[in-house]
Amino acid sequence: VIASGKGGVGKSTITNNLAISMSKSNLKVGILDADIYGPSQHKMLGISHLKPSKNKDGKINTIVKSGIKCMSIGLLIDDDKPIIWRGPMVQTALTQLLKDVDWGELDVLLVDMPPGTGDAQLTISQKVNISGAIIVSTPQEIALIDAKKGLNMFKKVEVPIIGIIENMSFYLCPHCNSGGAQLVANELKVPFLGKIPLDIDIRIKSDEGKPISTLSDIKISKYFEEITQKTINFLDKN
Repeated sequence: VIASGKGGVGKSTITNNLAISMSKSNLKVGILDADIYGPSQHKMLGISHLKPSKNKDGKINTIVKSGIKCMSIGLLIDDDKPIIWRGPMVQTALTQLLKDVDWGELDVLLVDMPPGTGDAQLTISQKVNISGAIIVSTPQEIALIDAKKGLNMFKKVEVPIIGIIENMSFYLCPHCNSGGAQLVANELKVPFLGKIPLDIDIRIKSDEGKPISTLSDIKISKYFEEITQKTINFLDKN
Protein backbone atom coordinates (compact mmCIF):
# COMPACT_ATOMS: atom_id res chain seq x y z
CA VAL A 1 0.00 0.00 0.00
CA ILE A 2 1.11 3.55 -0.80
CA ALA A 3 -0.20 5.77 1.97
CA SER A 4 0.08 8.95 3.99
CA GLY A 5 -1.93 10.63 6.70
CA LYS A 6 -2.28 13.75 4.56
CA GLY A 7 -3.69 14.50 1.13
CA GLY A 8 -1.85 16.30 -1.65
CA VAL A 9 1.55 14.73 -1.02
CA GLY A 10 1.66 12.81 -4.30
CA LYS A 11 0.70 9.25 -3.36
CA SER A 12 -0.98 8.63 -6.71
CA THR A 13 1.98 9.96 -8.70
CA ILE A 14 4.34 7.80 -6.68
CA THR A 15 2.09 4.76 -7.14
CA ASN A 16 1.79 4.82 -10.91
CA ASN A 17 5.45 5.61 -11.48
CA LEU A 18 6.53 2.79 -9.16
CA ALA A 19 4.15 0.49 -11.04
CA ILE A 20 5.70 1.40 -14.40
CA SER A 21 9.20 1.03 -12.98
CA MET A 22 8.35 -2.39 -11.51
CA SER A 23 6.86 -3.48 -14.81
CA LYS A 24 10.17 -2.62 -16.49
CA SER A 25 11.76 -5.09 -14.05
CA ASN A 26 9.60 -7.84 -15.61
CA LEU A 27 7.09 -7.97 -12.77
CA LYS A 28 3.36 -8.41 -13.35
CA VAL A 29 1.91 -5.33 -11.67
CA GLY A 30 -1.57 -4.09 -10.83
CA ILE A 31 -2.87 -0.85 -9.33
CA LEU A 32 -5.94 -0.69 -7.12
CA ASP A 33 -7.12 2.89 -6.71
CA ALA A 34 -8.57 2.77 -3.19
CA ASP A 35 -9.43 6.47 -3.09
CA ILE A 36 -13.19 6.22 -3.51
CA TYR A 37 -13.91 9.93 -3.04
CA GLY A 38 -11.04 11.22 -5.19
CA PRO A 39 -9.85 8.57 -7.67
CA SER A 40 -7.06 9.62 -10.02
CA GLN A 41 -5.26 6.55 -11.36
CA HIS A 42 -7.55 6.28 -14.40
CA LYS A 43 -6.51 9.80 -15.41
CA MET A 44 -2.83 9.42 -14.64
CA LEU A 45 -2.62 6.24 -16.71
CA GLY A 46 -4.55 7.82 -19.58
CA ILE A 47 -7.44 5.33 -19.47
CA SER A 48 -10.29 7.57 -18.28
CA HIS A 49 -12.04 7.18 -21.65
CA LEU A 50 -12.26 3.40 -21.26
CA LYS A 51 -14.95 1.36 -19.49
CA PRO A 52 -14.30 -2.09 -17.98
CA SER A 53 -16.11 -5.14 -19.31
CA LYS A 54 -17.11 -8.30 -17.46
CA ASN A 55 -15.74 -11.78 -18.04
CA LYS A 56 -17.77 -14.98 -18.39
CA ASP A 57 -17.73 -15.44 -14.59
CA GLY A 58 -19.27 -12.04 -14.01
CA LYS A 59 -16.09 -10.45 -12.67
CA ILE A 60 -14.96 -7.02 -13.81
CA ASN A 61 -11.95 -6.99 -16.12
CA THR A 62 -9.12 -4.61 -15.35
CA ILE A 63 -8.01 -1.98 -17.84
CA VAL A 64 -4.42 -2.56 -18.97
CA LYS A 65 -2.07 0.30 -19.88
CA SER A 66 1.72 0.15 -20.27
CA GLY A 67 1.57 -3.42 -18.96
CA ILE A 68 -0.19 -2.30 -15.76
CA LYS A 69 -3.57 -3.73 -14.74
CA CYS A 70 -5.69 -1.04 -13.14
CA MET A 71 -9.04 -0.78 -11.42
CA SER A 72 -10.52 2.42 -10.05
CA ILE A 73 -13.99 3.60 -9.10
CA GLY A 74 -13.22 6.39 -11.57
CA LEU A 75 -13.56 3.85 -14.40
CA LEU A 76 -17.09 2.97 -13.28
CA ILE A 77 -18.64 6.42 -12.74
CA ASP A 78 -18.57 9.80 -14.49
CA ASP A 79 -15.71 12.06 -13.45
CA ASP A 80 -18.03 14.94 -12.58
CA LYS A 81 -20.32 12.78 -10.44
CA PRO A 82 -19.54 13.11 -6.71
CA ILE A 83 -19.48 10.05 -4.45
CA ILE A 84 -21.66 10.89 -1.44
CA TRP A 85 -21.32 7.75 0.65
CA ARG A 86 -21.01 6.98 4.32
CA GLY A 87 -18.29 4.71 5.69
CA PRO A 88 -20.06 1.33 5.27
CA MET A 89 -20.66 2.01 1.56
CA VAL A 90 -16.99 2.86 1.07
CA GLN A 91 -16.03 -0.40 2.75
CA THR A 92 -18.40 -2.33 0.48
CA ALA A 93 -17.02 -0.63 -2.64
CA LEU A 94 -13.43 -1.41 -1.67
CA THR A 95 -14.31 -5.04 -0.99
CA GLN A 96 -15.91 -5.29 -4.43
CA LEU A 97 -12.89 -3.72 -6.12
CA LEU A 98 -10.76 -6.37 -4.44
CA LYS A 99 -12.96 -9.45 -4.75
CA ASP A 100 -15.17 -8.80 -7.80
CA VAL A 101 -12.34 -7.81 -10.15
CA ASP A 102 -10.43 -10.33 -12.24
CA TRP A 103 -6.85 -9.39 -11.35
CA GLY A 104 -5.37 -12.53 -12.91
CA GLU A 105 -1.81 -13.43 -11.96
CA LEU A 106 0.15 -10.60 -10.36
CA ASP A 107 3.54 -10.35 -8.72
CA VAL A 108 2.69 -7.04 -7.06
CA LEU A 109 -0.58 -5.19 -6.43
CA LEU A 110 0.00 -1.55 -5.50
CA VAL A 111 -2.87 -0.01 -3.55
CA ASP A 112 -3.14 3.77 -3.92
CA MET A 113 -4.65 4.73 -0.55
CA PRO A 114 -6.74 7.80 0.26
CA PRO A 115 -5.45 10.22 2.91
CA GLY A 116 -6.18 9.63 6.57
CA THR A 117 -6.42 6.66 8.90
CA GLY A 118 -10.08 5.73 8.64
CA ASP A 119 -12.48 3.26 7.06
CA ALA A 120 -10.57 2.66 3.82
CA GLN A 121 -7.29 1.95 5.59
CA LEU A 122 -8.90 -0.44 8.06
CA THR A 123 -10.86 -2.24 5.32
CA ILE A 124 -7.76 -2.84 3.21
CA SER A 125 -5.78 -3.95 6.28
CA GLN A 126 -8.49 -6.45 7.24
CA LYS A 127 -9.32 -7.78 3.76
CA VAL A 128 -5.83 -8.11 2.30
CA ASN A 129 -2.66 -9.78 3.48
CA ILE A 130 -0.51 -6.68 2.99
CA SER A 131 3.18 -7.30 2.26
CA GLY A 132 4.19 -3.80 3.30
CA ALA A 133 3.36 -0.09 3.41
CA ILE A 134 5.20 2.80 1.80
CA ILE A 135 4.60 6.16 3.48
CA VAL A 136 4.75 9.30 1.34
CA SER A 137 5.38 12.76 2.76
CA THR A 138 6.64 16.16 1.70
CA PRO A 139 9.34 18.07 3.63
CA GLN A 140 6.78 20.31 5.41
CA GLU A 141 6.37 19.69 9.13
CA ILE A 142 2.57 19.55 8.88
CA ALA A 143 2.82 16.74 6.33
CA LEU A 144 5.42 14.91 8.41
CA ILE A 145 3.13 14.97 11.46
CA ASP A 146 0.37 13.24 9.50
CA ALA A 147 2.85 10.85 7.87
CA LYS A 148 3.85 9.68 11.37
CA LYS A 149 0.20 9.02 12.16
CA GLY A 150 -0.21 6.99 8.99
CA LEU A 151 2.94 5.02 9.67
CA ASN A 152 1.97 4.28 13.27
CA MET A 153 -1.51 3.17 12.18
CA PHE A 154 -0.01 0.47 9.95
CA LYS A 155 2.29 -0.58 12.77
CA LYS A 156 -0.73 -1.00 15.05
CA VAL A 157 -2.44 -3.33 12.56
CA GLU A 158 0.88 -5.17 12.12
CA VAL A 159 1.58 -4.18 8.52
CA PRO A 160 5.34 -4.19 7.75
CA ILE A 161 6.76 -0.77 6.87
CA ILE A 162 8.79 -0.81 3.67
CA GLY A 163 9.95 2.76 4.20
CA ILE A 164 9.30 6.48 3.74
CA ILE A 165 9.52 8.56 0.55
CA GLU A 166 9.98 12.33 0.59
CA ASN A 167 8.12 13.71 -2.42
CA MET A 168 8.53 17.26 -3.78
CA SER A 169 11.77 17.12 -1.84
CA PHE A 170 13.93 19.67 -3.58
CA TYR A 171 13.95 22.10 -6.48
CA LEU A 172 17.24 22.61 -8.31
CA CYS A 173 19.34 22.52 -5.13
CA PRO A 174 19.23 18.97 -3.72
CA HIS A 175 20.47 20.19 -0.33
CA CYS A 176 17.90 22.93 0.26
CA ASN A 177 14.69 22.69 2.33
CA SER A 178 14.53 18.90 2.38
CA GLY A 179 15.43 15.99 4.61
CA GLY A 180 12.51 16.11 7.05
CA ALA A 181 11.18 12.72 5.99
CA GLN A 182 14.61 11.16 6.41
CA LEU A 183 14.77 12.49 9.97
CA VAL A 184 11.34 10.96 10.66
CA ALA A 185 12.49 7.64 9.19
CA ASN A 186 15.51 7.68 11.47
CA GLU A 187 13.37 8.65 14.47
CA LEU A 188 10.88 5.82 13.87
CA LYS A 189 13.60 3.37 12.85
CA VAL A 190 12.18 2.57 9.41
CA PRO A 191 14.00 2.68 6.05
CA PHE A 192 14.20 5.90 4.06
CA LEU A 193 13.49 4.94 0.45
CA GLY A 194 14.49 8.16 -1.25
CA LYS A 195 13.57 11.66 -2.41
CA ILE A 196 11.51 12.73 -5.42
CA PRO A 197 12.20 16.27 -6.66
CA LEU A 198 9.61 18.95 -7.35
CA ASP A 199 9.68 18.94 -11.15
CA ILE A 200 7.26 20.38 -13.70
CA ASP A 201 7.67 17.35 -15.99
CA ILE A 202 6.14 15.08 -13.35
CA ARG A 203 3.04 17.27 -13.14
CA ILE A 204 2.71 17.68 -16.92
CA LYS A 205 3.15 13.99 -17.72
CA SER A 206 0.74 12.95 -14.96
CA ASP A 207 -1.93 15.29 -16.34
CA GLU A 208 -1.33 13.86 -19.82
CA GLY A 209 -1.77 10.29 -18.58
CA LYS A 210 1.87 9.50 -19.35
CA PRO A 211 3.73 8.58 -16.13
CA ILE A 212 7.28 9.90 -16.11
CA SER A 213 8.63 6.37 -15.61
CA THR A 214 7.41 5.39 -19.08
CA LEU A 215 10.01 7.74 -20.55
CA SER A 216 13.48 6.24 -20.29
CA ASP A 217 15.17 9.47 -21.43
CA ILE A 218 13.77 11.54 -18.55
CA LYS A 219 16.33 11.95 -15.76
CA ILE A 220 13.62 12.10 -13.10
CA SER A 221 12.69 8.45 -13.72
CA LYS A 222 15.96 7.37 -12.05
CA TYR A 223 14.59 8.45 -8.66
CA PHE A 224 11.63 6.10 -9.06
CA GLU A 225 13.89 3.30 -10.27
CA GLU A 226 16.03 3.52 -7.12
CA ILE A 227 12.96 3.40 -4.88
CA THR A 228 11.53 0.54 -6.93
CA GLN A 229 14.65 -1.56 -6.43
CA LYS A 230 14.58 -1.01 -2.67
CA THR A 231 10.91 -2.01 -2.60
CA ILE A 232 11.50 -5.15 -4.66
CA ASN A 233 14.41 -6.11 -2.37
CA PHE A 234 12.10 -5.75 0.65
CA LEU A 235 9.39 -7.91 -0.94
CA ASP A 236 11.91 -10.56 -1.96
CA LYS A 237 13.21 -10.84 1.61
CA ASN A 238 9.75 -10.99 3.15
